[in-house]
Amino acid sequence: MKGTVGELGEFGLIRELTSRLTTTPAVRLGPGDDAAVVAAPDRRVVASTDILLEGRHFRRDWSTAYDVGRKAAAQNLADIAAMGAVPTALLLGLVVPADLPVTWAAELMDGLRDECQVAGAAVVGGDVVGGDTITVAITALGDLRNHEPVTRAGARPGDVVAVTGWLGWSAAGYAVLSRGFRSPRAFVEAHRRPEPPYHAGPAAAGLGATAMTDVSDGLVADLGHIAESSKVRIDLRSGLIDIPTQMSDIGQAVGVDPLQWVLTGGEDHAIVATYPPDVKLPARWKVIGEVLNPSALPQVTVDGAPWTSKGGWDHFASVEDAPPHG
Repeated sequence: MKGTVGELGEFGLIRELTSRLTTTPAVRLGPGDDAAVVAAPDRRVVASTDILLEGRHFRRDWSTAYDVGRKAAAQNLADIAAMGAVPTALLLGLVVPADLPVTWAAELMDGLRDECQVAGAAVVGGDVVGGDTITVAITALGDLRNHEPVTRAGARPGDVVAVTGWLGWSAAGYAVLSRGFRSPRAFVEAHRRPEPPYHAGPAAAGLGATAMTDVSDGLVADLGHIAESSKVRIDLRSGLIDIPTQMSDIGQAVGVDPLQWVLTGGEDHAIVATYPPDVKLPARWKVIGEVLNPSALPQVTVDGAPWTSKGGWDHFASVEDAPPHG
């Protein structure tokens, strides 16, 4: 695969990318026609879309094309799982400059394919166009398998708040990378390639979760969406939140309280849900707070008090003001 995408041409690039794909039983017709056909036994389709822009959401000097592919798929497939659905398919919209090496685009597709395989889904089609800035637009689809979707609006006072997956690892990795380092490797890799607990979403629906979301913009921010939609207050207990020793060491080295990363870092795509207090949760879920009646306090508090430190992702904040999201 020598040369650039401009030299290969649109249809040559499409052939190269689609030749790398695998399929699943849910895919009745994959790439190569006007549209794909994906089975929807539930007769409802869960859909989510997201965009990654070079320089805003990823950097080629920090992440390989394969990393970007894994990350792009993960953050969309996690949204499907957070609704209590099983991911089934992914569509790609790709904007690339003509001088981009073909190998970069091919490795991106490999990353998308492999992350889909982890979640049990497949890339089923998309589009490729030329442009000045690499842009990766993803649409993910999922199947509810005869369950009701778990939205942000069902949390009730008395529910417990529980999380599964990593919190703060991506933000700690970003802090390491932004200072010119590449270790501790586990945190750097967590930033480059998040590992959402896909199967936990549908499992949570089966356990009776009342509200659920993935942690993409930060724990406080994302729980704020649940609190607002459910018209409740959520109080987190910092003493219940695990902070790995190595994360504390990174925080000490860079002068950051690691609790800041855990509460506002985002991009780990852990899944956080609210449950009735009598639900027996599997060991993978960690209770970190409770749902309360609304009050004059902010919708999300930490140890009963407002969390005043800056954090949480806002796509329309300036690049300088925005927290890590890359």
